[in-house]
Amino acid sequence: MLKYTVSRYNNAQRIKNNGVSYMECMENIAASQDESALPQRGFTLIDQRAKRGFTLIELSIVLVIIGLIVGGILVGQDMIRAAEVRATVGQIEKYNSAVNTFRTKFNGIPGDLPAATASAFGFTTRAGTAGRGDGNYLVDTTVTGLVYGQEPALFWNDLSTANLVDGSFSGADSAAPVAVASTTVPTVFPAAKMGRGNYFTVGSTSGLNYYFLAGISSVTVTTGSYTLTANITPTEAYNMDNKLDDGMPVTGIVQAHAAAGTGVTTAFTDAPSSAASSTAGKCLAGDAPGTATTDTYNVALSTGGATQACMLRFRFN
Repeated sequence: MLKYTVSRYNNAQRIKNNGVSYMECMENIAASQDESALPQRGFTLIDQRAKRGFTLIELSIVLVIIGLIVGGILVGQDMIRAAEVRATVGQIEKYNSAVNTFRTKFNGIPGDLPAATASAFGFTTRAGTAGRGDGNYLVDTTVTGLVYGQEPALFWNDLSTANLVDGSFSGADSAAPVAVASTTVPTVFPAAKMGRGNYFTVGSTSGLNYYFLAGISSVTVTTGSYTLTANITPTEAYNMDNKLDDGMPVTGIVQAHAAAGTGVTTAFTDAPSSAASSTAGKCLAGDAPGTATTDTYNVALSTGGATQACMLRFRFN
């Protein structure tokens, strides 16, 4: 160590004697070096890693994370749909409760309330004749079939006037069934919580009152006939039927029906779409007419269980 120190001292003395300091000499030497020849230690490892790419383990981790995200989204969508179905079932239960409360308070059912009673309690005026507030405990009209106007129009108006349902509905009495434009549909029919253009309407057939759940886009002028679409999947229909009734589409107080198209008046009684076996686009499986009591909802997801194909009829309870 002493020998090395002496050597450095002697070198420094020689440089000093020549009029140049030791530090200046070292700086001149450094400046003369080719910088490109110096080792780029700070970048060599990074460059090598960039060229090397990802390892299989790293790629596997990324794929697992992506799979978890996609799976979470799909599960979340299923949970949302299930919640919407439960909320729609809850609407039916609330409507039944509202009708029973209305009957107790006003001695009649919404829409069918006699003219004198409606006037005494401040409800919308009605003629008091057949199908227009006749007090026969049926929500009907002056024509046959599922049509809008008269008592079905007054039904939701009466319930909202009595503050027994959410929303305000503008239906009124008329001498004949009336038209409903597509933009007016939400103001006269309550929307189902399950969405997708599904609405509730009401009517009667064979001496019984029913709610009807389907996609309603408009009502035809003068005839009051509906433009309907089957916007409920067989799986959703089964779940609603099973919660409120027997889970069978052709029996009980909840039944599947379908009469999609324009100018429909027979949706309360038309059989749903059906096939002998599970088939995409069909509401039921079991027989082609869709009338056998052994028919079941077409719930097989691989062959139509998630395809919109059903409408539902719920008997007043």
